[in-house]
Amino acid sequence: MKRREAREQAFILVFQQNINHDSIDEIITDAEESEEFRVDPFAERESKGVESHLDEIDEIISRYTKSWKMNRLSKVCISLLRLCIYEMKWEEEIPVSVSINEAVDLAKKYGGAEDPKFLNGVLGSAAKELEQHD
Repeated sequence: MKRREAREQAFILVFQQNINHDSIDEIITDAEESEEFRVDPFAERESKGVESHLDEIDEIISRYTKSWKMNRLSKVCISLLRLCIYEMKWEEEIPVSVSINEAVDLAKKYGGAEDPKFLNGVLGSAAKELEQHD
């Protein structure tokens, strides 16, 4: 599976968790038992990484969505923000620009008309902060 496809799969797992509040392990088990898809190891690592760092990730998101409370953001936006910020902070081998570009592409596919621009702005600002702390 290509990295782009695995990242999309990770997004789907994070999105599912955002919707039904099950653990990533439960979501993966359900998906594999129903034979919906076979979970790629990269997607599993990313989605579990989001789950394990969720509070810190959401804190970072909140700093850059000042006029938008988390409960006002779409589930697609929240899921993509969480996944991309996880990558930027904890997946050092992935270039920040790749993480942002792929999150924006996924927003174009799954989100609303304004989501790609919103994500790009929030993630660009977060990337500057994260670069300063490295």
